[in-house]
Amino acid sequence: MKTRKLMSFLAAAAAVASCAGPATPPPFEPVSIDTPASGAMTSPRLANGPDGQILLSWLQTDAAAAALRYSRYADGRWDKPTKVAESEDMFVNWADLPSVVPLADGRLAAHWMLLSGAHSHAYDIAFSESLDNGDTWSTPTTPHTDGTDTEHGFVSIYSYNDEIGLLWLDGRKMVNEVTDDPVASGMTLRSSEQLVDELVCDCCQTDVAIASSGPVAVYRDRSIDEIRDIYVTRLIDGQWQNGVAVANDNWEIWGCPVNGPSIAADGDRIAVAWFTAAEEPIVKLAISSDSGATFSSPIEIVRNKTLGRAAIAILDNDAVAVSWLESTAAGSSEVKVKRVNADGSAGPVRVVSSAASAFSVPQMLRHDSELIFAWTESEDDESTIKSARVQIDAL
Repeated sequence: MKTRKLMSFLAAAAAVASCAGPATPPPFEPVSIDTPASGAMTSPRLANGPDGQILLSWLQTDAAAAALRYSRYADGRWDKPTKVAESEDMFVNWADLPSVVPLADGRLAAHWMLLSGAHSHAYDIAFSESLDNGDTWSTPTTPHTDGTDTEHGFVSIYSYNDEIGLLWLDGRKMVNEVTDDPVASGMTLRSSEQLVDELVCDCCQTDVAIASSGPVAVYRDRSIDEIRDIYVTRLIDGQWQNGVAVANDNWEIWGCPVNGPSIAADGDRIAVAWFTAAEEPIVKLAISSDSGATFSSPIEIVRNKTLGRAAIAILDNDAVAVSWLESTAAGSSEVKVKRVNADGSAGPVRVVSSAASAFSVPQMLRHDSELIFAWTESEDDESTIKSARVQIDAL
């Protein structure tokens, strides 16, 4: 009898709970994460590995040189920083970010840029890897062999089938005399010396994610008519395919907006976020369910005051989080984020920081039940890096 009464009580309790509706989400409260260095810091970049490890890399600068350093995220904080390389010739730029990427089995890959000529935008890519979890690093090599004093940067490092690949913007044709045909002297997109696209935007960031079919990359294309929309290319049988538009914004602009796309993957599901100002400043989102072969119609995330610099992360139940940078009436910039569910419904706009620099490329990655952010601020005319974490269920 007691057993039947207990079962009846539990059933009633379950019925009450099922009628109570979803649990109230926790308050949205970004928790600051102390960055593991002081002094002048710039160019923050987040990278995640196959084992869930997250690294934050940045450039530590002084009057004489710059150093590429990184830190691991563990137990809610950034660990002790480690130096990868230091040079008086290191190229420092707020938009062209170096990186340190965690791979499998204690391997790390890193890249940075070194000045190669008298021109301020003549620089080469330096690449190095570590096989012992960052204790030692290989002698730096250069993935391009053209030898021109032109721009080589905006690199995305990826790992697939135990091999490391690099995708970058390559300006080797820009030494040619400028003609009416921009293809003859414009920026190209290359990977392991394969020409991926013969004409792209000069200084928009690239990004790569690993889908079930393999690496998928996004970048800002440039047509001979100066249409600069976001394109996607997939690595199939060792060759990058011809790029196709994620969406036809038809943004005609006679110069680079310095505003690259962001991509995230989970199996066959791909999510891409990007900025366009074809009509007015807008951040958009598109979803693919077939590893980037096709994409949904774009979803508008925000418009008007946005500066773009979008980042994206895939959440549970096919939801995504999109972050961006937005100017304020007071002249500062805010890092904002919004959740978009699989049915297209969206959560409220949340503010992660109200003190970001306008010359910042905010970073966002998912780590378990959290989103990790990093961005640049300016304090007393000196650049510094800030970081925070937020609970995903608070979005």
